[in-house]
Amino acid sequence: MEQILNLRNVSIFQRENLILSELNLTIHKGDFVYLIGKTGSGKSSLMKTLYGDLPLTDGEGTIVDFNLKTLKEKDIPFLRRKLGIVFQDFQLLQDRTIADNLLFVLKATGWKDKEKMQAKIDEVLGKVGMKTKNFKFPHQLSGGEQQRIAIARALLNDPELILADEPTGNLDPQTSIEVMQVLQEINKSGRTILMATHDYALILKYPSKTLKCDEGKVFEVVQKSS
Repeated sequence: MEQILNLRNVSIFQRENLILSELNLTIHKGDFVYLIGKTGSGKSSLMKTLYGDLPLTDGEGTIVDFNLKTLKEKDIPFLRRKLGIVFQDFQLLQDRTIADNLLFVLKATGWKDKEKMQAKIDEVLGKVGMKTKNFKFPHQLSGGEQQRIAIARALLNDPELILADEPTGNLDPQTSIEVMQVLQEINKSGRTILMATHDYALILKYPSKTLKCDEGKVFEVVQKSS
């Protein structure tokens, strides 16, 4: 099994504060892994370490073939191209259409060919069922639709790993399920997903490997079959 993420004896700090210690974690290609835990338990700090926002100082870590320990500032954009990151609050640019939001990312990550860019935008919008919305502005879309666009944006550079940080955190239960179905489809097509969530109802509905942050540690939770 190809390893997408491997952390060994990692400690994660936010400034001087130790947030997580003795962290060992392996995620393989095609996995769907939940990351749960109370607010402040370290989920976001772990996510930030994975996409290069917090430096890894203690332990060993590789993600999509990047060594987090030796990651240089200049490497971070290249790391993030191989990751798709989905945030709770969508982070869409409000002053431009959906198509232009996606175009912005492609240009920023070095795409040049207009036809290829257009084809890629159509492809990712198709994957999240939003092909007809490309002329709309974010404020014209519901929360669930905006989150689908955020997922489409995360798919633009064919990421090896999608990091979804509370992607249903701002959505009502029905919309959460719709967004979750999109993520499930993407996972079935072979993409690897690590999803931080508070939403236990979703975990029960779509059971998968679950990691819990608690009291400075991360451990696997074995789900009881009902």
